[in-house]
Amino acid sequence: MTAPTKRNPLRDPRDKRLPRIAGPSGLVIFGVTGDLSRKKLMPAIYDLANRGLLPPGFALVGFARRDWADQDFMQVVHDAVKQHARTPFRQEVWDQLAEGIRFVQGTFDDDIAFDTLATTLADLDRERGTGGNHAFYLSVPPSAFTTVVNQLKRAGLATPPADNPGQWRRVVIEKPFGHDLHSAKQLNKIVNDVFPEESVFRIDHYLGKETVQNILALRFANQLYEPIWNANYVDHVQITMAEDIGLGGRAGYYDGIGAARDVIQNHLLQLLALTAMEEPVSFRPSDLRAEKVKVLSATRPVGPFDETTARGQYTGGWQGGQKVPGLLEEGGFAKDSTTETYAAITCEINTRRWAGVPFYLRTGKRLGRRVTEVAVVFKRAPHLPFDDTATEELGQNALVVRVQPDEGVTMRFGSKVPGNTMEVRDVTMDFGYGHAFTESSPEAYERLLLDVLLGEPSLFPKNDEVELSWEILDPVLKHWAATGAPEKYKAGTWGPASADEMLARTGRHWRRP
Repeated sequence: MTAPTKRNPLRDPRDKRLPRIAGPSGLVIFGVTGDLSRKKLMPAIYDLANRGLLPPGFALVGFARRDWADQDFMQVVHDAVKQHARTPFRQEVWDQLAEGIRFVQGTFDDDIAFDTLATTLADLDRERGTGGNHAFYLSVPPSAFTTVVNQLKRAGLATPPADNPGQWRRVVIEKPFGHDLHSAKQLNKIVNDVFPEESVFRIDHYLGKETVQNILALRFANQLYEPIWNANYVDHVQITMAEDIGLGGRAGYYDGIGAARDVIQNHLLQLLALTAMEEPVSFRPSDLRAEKVKVLSATRPVGPFDETTARGQYTGGWQGGQKVPGLLEEGGFAKDSTTETYAAITCEINTRRWAGVPFYLRTGKRLGRRVTEVAVVFKRAPHLPFDDTATEELGQNALVVRVQPDEGVTMRFGSKVPGNTMEVRDVTMDFGYGHAFTESSPEAYERLLLDVLLGEPSLFPKNDEVELSWEILDPVLKHWAATGAPEKYKAGTWGPASADEMLARTGRHWRRP
């Protein structure tokens, strides 16, 4: 006779205010010596523990070539947490977390190292109570994916034992997911040969941001926007991710990749899908992803690409009061590199809701300021019963979702200027996360790592989303590859002249964030 399951009388499953806490589990990070691990992953793990969202028996294992003992790795994690964690450092939280920190030395092709990893995880199951539940975070170049996942399979770590089906194993993959459609399909096949699709979590950290998730809340929790969220009222949509930093020190990753592969294929097309998708039947992962797939299936790049796309490469200039080098003067880049640091494309969505509405996607380095936003720009009123002079300063209504750094939403509309004359001018109504809520937003990696441990895949693209995104971008990349070097633009500006001409041909202009 089995003992009755104990139930906490203070917890009601209907109460959505209660946080979901991860069950017994461990996280293994490959590529643990990189910047991503030190600046994002380790601090996020501590912040989750500090917020009480990790179980007491949680374990963190680092895998790298360094000749470190457990204590050496523990010090690296400690320093990263002290420097980059979002929440205050508490010694008692650290002490509990540190008890489950381990390090395994080895290379990706070292069978003995992976056997040692298997032994280490088995020891943690006994000592820390991780229950055989382990996630493997591949913060490594895509060229190493095959080796790592096959080693996990060989060491018996990719699937739980047959006599304990309640255990789980999951793999987390960082972008880029291939460099074109063909390589993405190959990569998906390699991973899915070892891990079933429901155990694969492809990280797009933008989907972990509160403001990105707020697009769904804004659209589907309110009646205000739905009647005008279509081609009858929307003139166009601009999705921008601008950065003011250069690429010094990142040549090994970025050269040959470029802005379009780095940002448009994943971040911006995911933002397009969330902005344009239909209301899902529910917010279950399968329903949410199904609507995104429908949008991406209907999305095409608009041609001719000489007129509807733009790409550029920054040169030296002044930014923030400092003289900065151009890309070709940055260390590690070839003097004849044709890698673009600015990319803009035009997309159309062939559905009844969005037919005829252009979606403009742009991203770039060394631009005027760091900002990511989604701007839905509405058509002008069909009739204005004012004198021409009364509305000469009136622009188009817009709803702007600010993803970073000043998270919030802005509505732009016309209002009468105080005075004796009828003069209408643009004004804004603003919502900011920092003013409206008493708690700060968690970092994206906090949300995503917790979702991995919970087995909640809603914010992780499936393989068909990845492949559809490449189908959209591939024709543009092939055209650019055949047309020589990208156009130059000065650091601190908003991109090449061809980007402004791209919108000017249709009587539009880029927003100045």
